[in-house]
Amino acid sequence: MTWLVNDPSEFAKEMVAGFVSANAEIVRQVPGGVVRNTQSQHNTVAIVIGGGSGHYPAFAGLVGQGLAHGAAMGNLFASPSAQQICSVARAVNNGAGVLLAFGNYAGDVLHFGLARERLIAEGIPCELIAVTDDITSASREESEKRRGVAGDLVVFKAAAAAAERGDSLDQVLTVAREANARTRTIGVAFSGCTLPGAEQPLFSVPEGCMGFGMGIHGEPGIREIAVPTADQLADMLVEQLLNELPAGVSINGARVGAILNGLGSVKYEELFVLWQGIQRRLLAQGIVLADIQVGEFVTSFNMAGLSLTLAWFTEELEALWMAPAYSPAFKKGSVIFAAPLQVIVDGECQQQTLPEGSTQSREAAILVVAMVDALADVVIEHAAELGRIDAVAGDGDHGIGMERGVRAARDRAHYCLSLGAGAGTVLQQAADAWADKAGGTSGAIWGVILNTLGTGIGNQQRPDAASVAKAVNDAAHGVMHFGKAKLGDKTLVDVLLPFSETLLSEVNDGKTLALAWDCAARHADRCAKETAHLVPKMGRARPLAERSLGTPDAGAVSLALIVTALGQCLTSAANREKEGATCQSI
Repeated sequence: MTWLVNDPSEFAKEMVAGFVSANAEIVRQVPGGVVRNTQSQHNTVAIVIGGGSGHYPAFAGLVGQGLAHGAAMGNLFASPSAQQICSVARAVNNGAGVLLAFGNYAGDVLHFGLARERLIAEGIPCELIAVTDDITSASREESEKRRGVAGDLVVFKAAAAAAERGDSLDQVLTVAREANARTRTIGVAFSGCTLPGAEQPLFSVPEGCMGFGMGIHGEPGIREIAVPTADQLADMLVEQLLNELPAGVSINGARVGAILNGLGSVKYEELFVLWQGIQRRLLAQGIVLADIQVGEFVTSFNMAGLSLTLAWFTEELEALWMAPAYSPAFKKGSVIFAAPLQVIVDGECQQQTLPEGSTQSREAAILVVAMVDALADVVIEHAAELGRIDAVAGDGDHGIGMERGVRAARDRAHYCLSLGAGAGTVLQQAADAWADKAGGTSGAIWGVILNTLGTGIGNQQRPDAASVAKAVNDAAHGVMHFGKAKLGDKTLVDVLLPFSETLLSEVNDGKTLALAWDCAARHADRCAKETAHLVPKMGRARPLAERSLGTPDAGAVSLALIVTALGQCLTSAANREKEGATCQSI
């Protein structure tokens, strides 16, 4: 477990502050994460990596000359928000574009995808790559669904070295894809990790057993077996990886970079015992070990586990891997001299200004804030139940994440209203606050939903039924675009799309917004219940798909609760308007 904790909710924040203080000559903190504290070459591509905190040295420990230019850091085991990613990317942009690189998890895919679109809209060329090295997380035929684990380092290092030598953004992306395609990892776990302040591990492994193929958050692997000897485990790891060769690779004579990674509680001495067995088996196959790394590169608090990564080098990839790098947690070759960045002077970070809204829009914002209050109340009331539903086949954090998000959204909405913001701005600001605080997949999704609604409603006109219905429909399709989910995948989309389509249809038939919303909300509730008959095809619940049969999707349930609460708010507002109240209705 984690022993040294002050306030668990402040753990990630305090951890970052301590890390930056201890490594001030290499990194500095910016909103959303950390960046190099040294000057980079002008007009070169910047590499921004990131993910949830709690996996040090991933990701902050890999920022420095020859490696990443910056790392966006989410809360514990939660992806950074699009706003955090954009903040880091802007800080490190050298003029030739930005490559966003991250592990292939649903929340990260959503947030980094959103960040890419925002950066491009701002005039910053941007590409992204999701690392997919974990061979047990999906079949060869669905390799694009595999998780990113310790193989992240190979992709980050290759991309960064290509950027350092002056490659264009397209060329750096090509290198990163090649490194990803030629990197394979398999992991095992002996016990689970315990988050700061938690009384129980996030997951468990039966006493005396080992989870073969488990992920760094406890995602299930191939099977549970009795704990083997070190040599027996070496046999299993090598056999699995040699059965997963990249296209065109011949084992005999291949040059390989090997990474034996400890996940937290398995110590260096044990790793060395295991490595000598792994090395014998690789050499016996005629493999040339071009580089060997044994240590901690991606961890998970006190998780007892390890992983083996093999990077099958081409001549170019080997040269990029061996190129000098100097970061807090990974160093290669000679020390790279770089001048320090200038100290930030007071006044450089300007206070955010809000766009001005019309009188009508500011009046509508009063009801928008009331609706944000209503959705916050219903989520907080049902947070424990949402967590219980999510724990059936997921990691059980949906209720906690949603509660964090709605509290932040509510605070930001009230703040913006106090400044006289229009309805669209209130929603967009609430969206960013929700995504920042909640992190993870739900934070990204609700960031998309509220941002799209805010954009559609705007800050000039009083929203009417048609504009609201269209904005909701746009939000549904935006979520599907970024998250790649579709009907039947057992996600929030199984409620959001039918709700939006029903709302649009009812409004087009001439119903008022309150009546149309009520009808759509009742349909949403039915759709949420029907997800109990589905099996998940995306996210962390996918490997335990059968276990979720009979239980509705937590995201679908929370959405149904929210639209029902919002419908009641709209109905109350409509009734007050009929009674001659001065409160304006959307």
